[in-house]
Amino acid sequence: MRGRLMLSVFVAGFTTLGIELSASRLLGNVFGTSNIVWANIIGLMLVYLSLGYFLGGRLADRRPEPRIFYRLLAWGAFAAGLVPMAARPVLRQAAQAVENLDAGVMVGSLVAVLILLVIPVTLLGMISPFAIRLAVRTPEEAGRVSGRIYALSTLGSILGTFVPVLWLIPSLGTSATFLCLSLILLAAALWGMAGEDRREALRHVWMPPAVLLLAWLFLRGPLKASEGQVFETESAYNYIQVLERDGTRYLMLNEGQGIHSVYRPDRILTGGTWDYFLAAPFFNDVPHTMEAVHRVGLVGLAAGTIAQQYTAVYGALPIDGWEIDPGILEVGRTYFGMTEPNLHAIAQDGRWGLAHSRQEYSVIGVDAYRLPYIPWHLTTREFFTEVLHHLEPDGVVVINVGRTAEDRRIVEAMVGTMAAVFPSVYVVDVPATFNTILYATRQPTNSDNLAENWVRLEETGAPLTLLEAVAAAIENLQPTPQSSIVFTDDRAPIEQLTNSLALRFLLSGDLARMP
Repeated sequence: MRGRLMLSVFVAGFTTLGIELSASRLLGNVFGTSNIVWANIIGLMLVYLSLGYFLGGRLADRRPEPRIFYRLLAWGAFAAGLVPMAARPVLRQAAQAVENLDAGVMVGSLVAVLILLVIPVTLLGMISPFAIRLAVRTPEEAGRVSGRIYALSTLGSILGTFVPVLWLIPSLGTSATFLCLSLILLAAALWGMAGEDRREALRHVWMPPAVLLLAWLFLRGPLKASEGQVFETESAYNYIQVLERDGTRYLMLNEGQGIHSVYRPDRILTGGTWDYFLAAPFFNDVPHTMEAVHRVGLVGLAAGTIAQQYTAVYGALPIDGWEIDPGILEVGRTYFGMTEPNLHAIAQDGRWGLAHSRQEYSVIGVDAYRLPYIPWHLTTREFFTEVLHHLEPDGVVVINVGRTAEDRRIVEAMVGTMAAVFPSVYVVDVPATFNTILYATRQPTNSDNLAENWVRLEETGAPLTLLEAVAAAIENLQPTPQSSIVFTDDRAPIEQLTNSLALRFLLSGDLARMP
């Protein structure tokens, strides 16, 4: 009996953490992966587990029967398998609400999906205290037995942390991961039941085929039904969508509020943030020619829009692009024409990759949003010091930063941090967006350089694409604010600042101004 009991505890621990991480992906596909979403998932999971511990202990004292233990395990597993099916219609409605910024439906849908987890997680929380009650035979062994059970449960949880994230979700998808977890736990429950009472096991043998049948009926078709969708997949890091509208392809990730790459074979400029990266070299002293740009590094390559623009303007310029998600790189090659022979696409964290690069760059571009956040480790003085060390003597760093029309605190904080490393920092707002592009030069420079270099470029017959990009930067150049804020590796509250900015905008009731 103890062998089956211990196996059940191990598998329950594995499933519990697997459900938590799979739930984060289930919600992240629609609501994003902000700290607010994570806090809700973790907090409510702990509430449900606490409820399960309490109820499991009470039930075990009243009815310490193995068949009840395995019944709880089976129903917890069955309920876990139903979560993605019950959530699918809610999430589809929520996806539409996110696209339309309908805050009421967004919040309601998030709460509804989180409530769906209460049954499986509470039932799984009942397993450990119930198992201890069944396994302890004498008071003298209570400590040893309970320690062994908690150790087994924790070991299962460790496995449940890695297997779904590194294997199941990238290979099968989130919904199928829920089904796998459900079926694995059902197998353990039915095996345990059969050891105690075969007739009890036979009475529950309908559960696995029922889960599979319901999944076949309710989980077919794409997760989202966005207009123009041509492809969707789940990688180890993101839910990835490719949309095509009016001949232009767009890369969307997770909740779909941000466009991460744009591709149109017959057009280089996009009218978006990517274009402004082309202007970066020309903040240097006059004259700064196209020939002075030797190599480009891109932290946050996505599907390669900026790399394509630099290649179109400069030819076979060596470009190193770091993108943490290999799934995005594959989508870039397949759907966004990211096949330039001069592009070295590297599946690595951008800061780590840059730190280990032996190259110096004329331009280092940073556009690594995981909306709504810039990853905190790409916002610090230490990061920009690393950037400085990888720039040529006349090198420039350029980064995309978020804001709203009325709240520029993130811009000011990033200006202060970059100014602690670089002698000159410039600010350009992208029209009709909530984006600001910041430039910092390794040498002391002047904002007038941009306009004077534009004149020289026009005189020397520079490509029209480059002239238009530099002209747009000149037109939208803003005064550089004074800021004493400096983010460091020890303290970089970018998430807190972003949360405050987003909540202030949502509560302002001014959603009509959303680009």
